[in-house]
Amino acid sequence: MTIKINNHTFELHQFGAIFWEEKNMLLISDVHLGKVAHFRKHGMAIPNDAIFENFVRLNDVVDLFKPKTIIFLGDLFHSKINKEWELFAIWTKEISQEIILVEGNHDIIANYNYENLNIKIFSELIIDTFLLTHHPTEKDSFFNFCGHIHPGIKLKGIGRQYLNLSCFFQKPNQMILPAFGEFTGNFYLVPTENDLVYGITKDGVFEVLIN
Repeated sequence: MTIKINNHTFELHQFGAIFWEEKNMLLISDVHLGKVAHFRKHGMAIPNDAIFENFVRLNDVVDLFKPKTIIFLGDLFHSKINKEWELFAIWTKEISQEIILVEGNHDIIANYNYENLNIKIFSELIIDTFLLTHHPTEKDSFFNFCGHIHPGIKLKGIGRQYLNLSCFFQKPNQMILPAFGEFTGNFYLVPTENDLVYGITKDGVFEVLIN
């Protein structure tokens, strides 16, 4: 789905990424690399192949949009370095894009590890009239792209039918991106009449009509 914000064009992808056409940038939040390996280490029965799923999804959106720059809006890696870091290091060498990390609360790996992979790190980033952060942030005269919340929406159908979906959650001056990573979970938000909600299915993105 393609939308306009402040006269800029953004394409919302069902994996939870946003492509910023004018800047040729791909925005991704809350990948939480290393979480699957962390769970497996602590005895949770998660298939080993799940470790590679995030990289498959990353490759798919990069191949689709061919951005010049990839900006991760925080929580790129779940916690300490584990074997998924080695896969991530290999992945960064296989792509040609500039990579930027806007730090999140889970990004506790020492910065020099990212710098050794030529990844630039910021606490926040301002581009034109847009403020890029991990935590939702309000700043006068700026539209905020952020993550952290892992937004979801609960849809009620006829009778007792319910559907829970990840979503892009847009407030008047803010867009909260869904979590890109597998096994991240959702925090279900209740929209008001001033909000826009874009639900995600495996087939695409659609606008949710708010009653």
